[in-house]
Amino acid sequence: MDSVSFKRGLKDGVPIGLGYFAVSFTFGMMAVSGGMSTGQAVLISLTNLTSAGQFAGLDIILASGSYWEMALTQLIINLRYCLMSFSLAQKLHRDVPWAHRFVVAFGVTDEIFGVSASQDGRISPWYNYGAMCVAIPGWTLGTLAGGISGNLLPAFMVSALSVAIYGMFLAVIIPPSKKNRAVLGVVIGAMAVSGLFAIVPVLKKVSSGFVIIITTVLVAGIAAYVCPVKEEENAHES
Repeated sequence: MDSVSFKRGLKDGVPIGLGYFAVSFTFGMMAVSGGMSTGQAVLISLTNLTSAGQFAGLDIILASGSYWEMALTQLIINLRYCLMSFSLAQKLHRDVPWAHRFVVAFGVTDEIFGVSASQDGRISPWYNYGAMCVAIPGWTLGTLAGGISGNLLPAFMVSALSVAIYGMFLAVIIPPSKKNRAVLGVVIGAMAVSGLFAIVPVLKKVSSGFVIIITTVLVAGIAAYVCPVKEEENAHES
């Protein structure tokens, strides 16, 4: 066990866990108000750990949608995690066993990927485990609290809680953007491409899941071509 990396992951995972608690609180309230039990909502959060996927899946469940509809929706929305897992696989030390890689991939979220990718050099899987040990309970306990609370909170407070995750993600990407111009360029490029998908009439028809995938591949590909990481640097980091 790499205790140093684990403790650093715990520390970096605290704001993620707090942000997840606020967002999953809303999920728990919506699930219970839709007819699900608190236990069912908590089980979904514990085994999935995907905000967009869970909210979309909840709509399908409450509408009595088909399994095929659920599978296709989750594939489109969560396909970006495959790209993130591929990227983190290159970030891990080369001698990390496959079992560790699979567990790290299970815990990949936008925010955990963000803090992991922003680390200098190679990372230990124990860093991700530390972040996961805070993020997963935060997401699960938030769902539990939301399910128990039911509709006790006013609508404006629920809406405010749902915005918390965006502020948390800004806290993840701003520090590395200040240190590295390439990262700053990627952030600005991703915002520009996402803006086009939100404004251009034809592009607005593309689902949010595919927007994320297209934006990631396009912007990251351009950044890799313009600002490549030299092989000597990778060898030194490993």
